[in-house]
Amino acid sequence: MSGPYRYTEPPSPKAATGTTAAVLAQAETDFGIPKPSTLIVLSSAPELLAPVWALLRESLIAGSGSRTDRELVAAGASLANRCPFCVDAHAVLLHATGDHALGEAVARAETPADERAARILEWGRASRVPGSPDLAPLPFPRDHLASHLGTALAFHFINRIVSSLLTENLLPAGAQRLQAVRSLAGRGVSRVVRAAHRPGASLAFLDSPDPGPSWAAGTSVGPAYESLRTAATTGAGLLDDADLALVQETVAHWDGAHPPTGWEALPDRRERPGARLALLAALAPYRITDEDVAAWRVPPFTDHCLVHLIAYGAFAAVDRIESALPLTALLETT
Repeated sequence: MSGPYRYTEPPSPKAATGTTAAVLAQAETDFGIPKPSTLIVLSSAPELLAPVWALLRESLIAGSGSRTDRELVAAGASLANRCPFCVDAHAVLLHATGDHALGEAVARAETPADERAARILEWGRASRVPGSPDLAPLPFPRDHLASHLGTALAFHFINRIVSSLLTENLLPAGAQRLQAVRSLAGRGVSRVVRAAHRPGASLAFLDSPDPGPSWAAGTSVGPAYESLRTAATTGAGLLDDADLALVQETVAHWDGAHPPTGWEALPDRRERPGARLALLAALAPYRITDEDVAAWRVPPFTDHCLVHLIAYGAFAAVDRIESALPLTALLETT
């Protein structure tokens, strides 16, 4: 399959069966984007597809509060993670909500003129930093924490998958960089974006998930997040004990900064290619190169394995962020 995919050749959506076909069908209906490459790229490892879609749907699409607010959170995370594909996507989706000024502010990485919108966008940015004091007080009602935090964590994961395995072109030839195209694309999905979506509809795709973390208690976001944790962490089995320990120790000390050009802790691709790929996926996925992938991806490793290794690294960063949340401050917000 050609198009935006790097390093893998995902199965054609037309050939999808079972849960994969059902997930893609629901995504087309509820996301409004036929055959979204952000999901199709995961179909090489279908056990990851359903939980990623579930967390995306239950937080961003069916979550509580304003879809505009949740798009701003997702855009803030995507800006912080330096994921131009996702930034462009959320600019288009903000156009779809009808707020064209916000869509253009995000597309241009500008501060929105609306003060509340600017605070929510900045909250999304701040969510990249483990334990960030800037997450409290909340710039939205406490009742919306699960959907908004779930959105942020979903895109901390998705940004890393996208930066690792897709090109930067949301649309062919980078057409989304034109304001007229962003506006037109937004109008094309506005009906779906503005519609109400029933929470919990994606949970049927998951295998008896646990309720999830306390910040998402009683919501459909919690089981979706917990299912993604379970699926993504299986990629740890692709690393030997020494490489796994190196990845875990490095990520455990990560402070949210982008690694410097001379990243001394990054292993040499010739000596420890698996650890290198996992760490890049976690902390700087936009720096993964053809050489990095080629050094690791030798038989018996396949597309399925590569997606799982990238997902493991991506979720290691998400887990670092989630485990460091200032929950007392967040849960006390009124």
